[in-house]
Amino acid sequence: MKKLFLTIIFSGLLFYTYGQFSLDVSGGLAGQTYNKAQIPNEEGTPFDLYKDFQIQTPVMYYNLKLGYSFRDKNHIFLLYAPLSVDYEGAAPFDIRFQNTTFLEEQIINARYKFNSYRATYRRDFYSSDKWIVGIGLTAEVRDAKIRLSESNTIEKKANFGFMPLWHLYAGYNLNNWILYFEGDGLANSSRRTFDLYLGGKRQINERLMLKVAYRLVEGGKDVKAVYNFAMLHFANLGVIINF
Repeated sequence: MKKLFLTIIFSGLLFYTYGQFSLDVSGGLAGQTYNKAQIPNEEGTPFDLYKDFQIQTPVMYYNLKLGYSFRDKNHIFLLYAPLSVDYEGAAPFDIRFQNTTFLEEQIINARYKFNSYRATYRRDFYSSDKWIVGIGLTAEVRDAKIRLSESNTIEKKANFGFMPLWHLYAGYNLNNWILYFEGDGLANSSRRTFDLYLGGKRQINERLMLKVAYRLVEGGKDVKAVYNFAMLHFANLGVIINF
């Protein structure tokens, strides 16, 4: 899936005919507020990867986003956003996870993976010298997994699924900077996803833009097979290259 998505992103550069392409490359450091899990839901033991174990720092990440803008107000984006976080520590209590009970005081190694693949269409419905405001839709495919292991046992729960999201963008021109908010999100009775950016972009030259932002990701699902909700914080630094 990763190779296919990257192939789609970069092969798009070969079809530069009408409109403008951009490549957004960013990354930085990630932190957490919580990462709660109970697998299977109800029968498993509720625990918090972040609070019950020690996160193996620093957690670094990167994002790749290919953009295509046409007819002034229309934008298409393809995003690849992988993330893996490792934890380690003695189990604070017996933890039933999948088909195994990890005993209290056993040294546990854990990994949380959440790779996101997204396709977004946005249309700017308001544009002036100072403001750009747009709304759209995002289709997200997630490739997620939680894994616990000790010396003789490995258990994991993988999840691969699709979720439609609303997309919102607002940008304000302030001297040489563009202050912006951008986000994808949706919530229903069993799951929610919010991925929000707040930051600034500065034009370096005709083709290059520098960006810096705070990113917040929160969400998860509460279904029969799995309960997992996490909140993550990101320091985001990157460049946008226009073609």
